Amino acid sequence: MARRGSSGGKSGTEPAAGQPISLRTLGEYLGLSPATISLVLNNAPGVRSIPQETRDRVTAAAAKFDYRPSFYARSLRKRQTFTVGVLVPELNDNYATQVLSGVEELLIEEGYFYLTASHRKPDLIEEYPRLLTDRSVEGFILIDTVMEHSWKLPVVAVAGHRTIPGVTNVVLDQRRAAELALRHLYQLGHRKIAFMRGGSHSSDADDRWECLMSVARDLKLAVPPEHSVQLKLRVPTPELGYGPAEELLLRSQDFTAVVCYNDIAAIGAIRAFVDRGLRVPGDISVVGFDDIQGASFNNPSLTTIRQPLHQMGMAAARILLQRIRGQEEFPDSVPIIPELVIRESTCPPSSRKIRGKK
Repeated sequence: MARRGSSGGKSGTEPAAGQPISLRTLGEYLGLSPATISLVLNNAPGVRSIPQETRDRVTAAAAKFDYRPSFYARSLRKRQTFTVGVLVPELNDNYATQVLSGVEELLIEEGYFYLTASHRKPDLIEEYPRLLTDRSVEGFILIDTVMEHSWKLPVVAVAGHRTIPGVTNVVLDQRRAAELALRHLYQLGHRKIAFMRGGSHSSDADDRWECLMSVARDLKLAVPPEHSVQLKLRVPTPELGYGPAEELLLRSQDFTAVVCYNDIAAIGAIRAFVDRGLRVPGDISVVGFDDIQGASFNNPSLTTIRQPLHQMGMAAARILLQRIRGQEEFPDSVPIIPELVIRESTCPPSSRKIRGKK
């Protein structure tokens, strides 16, 4: 058997049946120091100095005896929990799940775990951070969550627009997004465009609306009150846009296109228009926002503003871990560039006036 503490050697006597497996017993079996085994199993800095053959022996022995490093010992040793908290409005929301997929991918790569909480009621936005802090999370990622004040721990907000000390906002360039959507419709020939405005619970709503109205003014597009409607429901289903689309038709039939707050609302709006005997895009063109996974499979497939949601989640997680690890300087805002995806739901306006079923 190799001398204890060396990086080579052969395996020694196997632990007795029922004997607890620890770093020490693994060390006795492999002829290695517990420190060497710990470096390998924790993939710690300096592990590359250990020969690959030795690393393979350690991982094989750990698998053979079903040994795993103690998370609690690691946490006590480093005074870290390797856990972050994530707040979302709805766990089954398409936007949130795509951002979460990016968050999860990066955190797994870095050996971190996350606890997720959805806040359907506004007061939970204040309560959940306290509960998660009690569970020793090291920081927070907020997804489409309105934040009112600073917290004691590092925070990265996806779609956050408020300048709050200690918070990094990962935000889409809403001005550029508004230009892409409206200029696309303008170039097709649309001059009478209706809008669906997001609800006050969505952190993007006000900024997106202001940017859309600013670009509309630049293009000299009139937006009368009857051509705008605010989303009222807080649901992650197409019902979100179905009722508002019907409301637009009741108010006015003098529009040729609709810019919806998000893709889910756009899919609901298309259904409402079709149910009234209207053609999309023949009678009304529809533009969505986000480019969720179902946007390209809708009938008609949805023209939309693509947010790189997975990449935004990865960026948020990366920035949060940098801050947790002591990076003293961090940006207040990280801009994300949108992209226009043209599909089947937009075309030049029809010369005939909208006439749907009553």
